[in-house]
Amino acid sequence: MDAGPFPPPDPAQIAGLAAARAKILARIAGACARAGREPARVTLVAVSKTVPADRLRAAVAAGHDVLGENRVQEAAAKIPLVPGPRWHLVGPLQANKARRAVELFDVLEAVDSVGLAERLDRISAEVRPGRPLPVLLEVNVDADPGKAGFAPGAVAPALPGLLGLANLEVRGLMTIGRLGAAPEEARTTFRRLRELATRLRVGSPDLGPELSMGMSDDFEVAIEEGATIVRVGRALFGERSLAHGLDHDHGGGPAARAPDRATAPE
Repeated sequence: MDAGPFPPPDPAQIAGLAAARAKILARIAGACARAGREPARVTLVAVSKTVPADRLRAAVAAGHDVLGENRVQEAAAKIPLVPGPRWHLVGPLQANKARRAVELFDVLEAVDSVGLAERLDRISAEVRPGRPLPVLLEVNVDADPGKAGFAPGAVAPALPGLLGLANLEVRGLMTIGRLGAAPEEARTTFRRLRELATRLRVGSPDLGPELSMGMSDDFEVAIEEGATIVRVGRALFGERSLAHGLDHDHGGGPAARAPDRATAPE
């Protein structure tokens, strides 16, 4: 790999990250086998919150081609230092950070309101004319007050207007699994999102096929229920320092999901 203007990644870091990636890919393959699915249909987003740029360059050298960030400001500092991967914003987005998010990211995974979508549509027309911005609609499947997102019943009436936004490409839906002590407790949430997507596509076939659901603690259950994107952080990079905020992939592990969602979003 050409390091370009940056120092070559540490070979030991590359090896460690490659081994962690191989383990996750093996678990993805196992979940796909149980569900009768093809592993190639599942995208692994390596959630890199608080991971420094030099380690992310090692992650790219280890094979990671999609990285996910939770906060626009942190991503803005790191993205220029980590060439090569595609970048997903997997955390909440405040309207005043929308322009910078459009400039930085390849996919915005957590569009949680019509107002935000319309703002992104206007900005995308200015920032990337002729290239619709890929987005996912976040759905608060469990009506959890600690999470953002569309209420399940609000998606269908909003969808025709959202699909009509010329500068956005609505690739599908995303959600955060149900808070619980065991991964299996999130299964109902994931199943309900898949079923919602199936119903929505009857009337709105232009809704994209993506289902982003599942994190370090529950991604295998999510894949069994149809996830096409999984957001894995801790299982790849290790626990995050509490000095940088709660450890989470998007919303955190079971103990951290709801508290993190209650903090001021980016």
